[in-house]
Amino acid sequence: MAENNIIDNGEKRSVSFVEQMVEADLAEGKNGGRVQTRFPPEPNGYIHIGHAKAICMDFGVAERHGGVCNLRFDDTNPSKEDTEYVDSILNDIKWLGFKWGNVYYASDYFQKLWDFAVWLIKKGLAYVDEQSSEQIAAQKGTPTQPGTPSPFRERPVEESLELFNKMNTAEAVEGSMVLRAKLDMASPNMHFRDPVIYRIIHTPHHRTGTKWHAYPMYDFAHGQSDYFEGVTHSICTLEFVPHRPLYDKFVDLLVEYERELGLAADHRPRQIEFNRLNLTYTVMSKRKLHTLVDEGLVSGWDDPRMPTVCGMRRRGYSAQSIRDFIDSIGYTKFDALNDYALLEAAVRNDLNKRACRVSAVLNPVKLVITNYPEGKTEEMVAVNNPENEADGTHCITFSRELWIEREDFMEDAPKKFFRMTPGKEVRLKNAYIVKCTGCKKNANGEVEEIYAEYDPDSKTGMEGANRKVKGTLHWLSCAHCRKAEVRLYDRLFSVEDTAADGRDFHELLNPDSLKVLNECYVEDYAAGKKAGDFLQFQRIGYFTPDLDTTPEKPVFNRTVGLKDTWAKINK
Repeated sequence: MAENNIIDNGEKRSVSFVEQMVEADLAEGKNGGRVQTRFPPEPNGYIHIGHAKAICMDFGVAERHGGVCNLRFDDTNPSKEDTEYVDSILNDIKWLGFKWGNVYYASDYFQKLWDFAVWLIKKGLAYVDEQSSEQIAAQKGTPTQPGTPSPFRERPVEESLELFNKMNTAEAVEGSMVLRAKLDMASPNMHFRDPVIYRIIHTPHHRTGTKWHAYPMYDFAHGQSDYFEGVTHSICTLEFVPHRPLYDKFVDLLVEYERELGLAADHRPRQIEFNRLNLTYTVMSKRKLHTLVDEGLVSGWDDPRMPTVCGMRRRGYSAQSIRDFIDSIGYTKFDALNDYALLEAAVRNDLNKRACRVSAVLNPVKLVITNYPEGKTEEMVAVNNPENEADGTHCITFSRELWIEREDFMEDAPKKFFRMTPGKEVRLKNAYIVKCTGCKKNANGEVEEIYAEYDPDSKTGMEGANRKVKGTLHWLSCAHCRKAEVRLYDRLFSVEDTAADGRDFHELLNPDSLKVLNECYVEDYAAGKKAGDFLQFQRIGYFTPDLDTTPEKPVFNRTVGLKDTWAKINK
């Protein structure tokens, strides 16, 4: 069965199986015709491109069906959470171009969840277990063998109530007891075998401080939070498929509880699962990303090699390119490993339309135009973006002494070398045709200077200046450019499938994921750009000013090359 269909509502677009399910619910009149989704990150790290896929789904479905998507922080584990992560998530969602209806926190419902847990105890549906986590795990059984009931499973209600209250005191010892739901120790679904729903944590909470010492588990808080908020479609990733029966069970019990209180609006959120976004040459595990940051293996969460949204933004990816990539890979019911090259192709495609073309020389060698008058300069007109005439033009200064790329010169060149070599002509972009006349080398045989003569009648735009030459080189005037640092970023890991490789992920790091060049030059116009601007260094690739850039020292990050060279190099 196809997971994505093409429909025509005035315009053709791909519709995922998730959206088809939402539309079927609307057609049946469920939830009073409402669509309400939520994006529920845990604020225990910075969000990455995998979360961006969920964001596009959660916000996109609501947006396209006149609904609302709320943002809810699942902050039920204070030992790992921080307001730093809350702020970063808010910023990243805004940058991606989405707007939430409301901001909620699971901690908003701590009292409601506590009261519901008390009701479960009174109904004989929960009990306090004083075994260790290891003992509880050993009694869970296997998928083919039933679990062994806890010796505390039939604990009197009054005793469990007393101990549950004790769990929420500063005197309670972490790990000394937990609250478990009394469900079915023989269920083939392991999640039903008396799951832990509360545990003791004494770390102060980023919002509630030290008010609580017992905190709900994710499986207990998530579905109930959806219910409290009126969520109609709880869209999540495939690892939650086996959790769905438990999700539904707790919601059913919550409805029963609220009916007793005369509060229930009998609606049940529908959980729908889709595949996660996995990328080659990277990791998506928050634990591993934390390790990379904590061990200083990267410069921080926004290191341009990281798969985090803020890292990709700093590297120069556009929000639209990320959204385009996610749209292109679609949503299915099967996990897959997506090629990083597909993401880079989406970045190139989008930046080609929006990046300003500028000149930069990363590995410079001096070119002297020997017949060009000393002291003379000319302002050459450069088009900012040939894809968009409205972006206008800027000027770049031409003079007698220029920088060109060292790789663009070869003294003894093969026949198909169409760059600079003695006796052959090339065009200097936006300027003149020049013929190389020779070079000067140092004692080590390295080229120090290249010499050429220009044709004064060959200036770009002049009448009769259109004679064809096979090579066009970019350049910079030595006296009219700025020295810059350029950071060449590449894939963080050297193996395609990091999850399948049996080695420790530290061993898989790509030693060439960052090269820093300090002897680079950029035109003055480029040096005036700021972080977040999109640039194309002509004939080299796409770049953006880094956050570290200053007026005194421009710093640029390579976003992506003009072509995908990784596959060819790493065959």
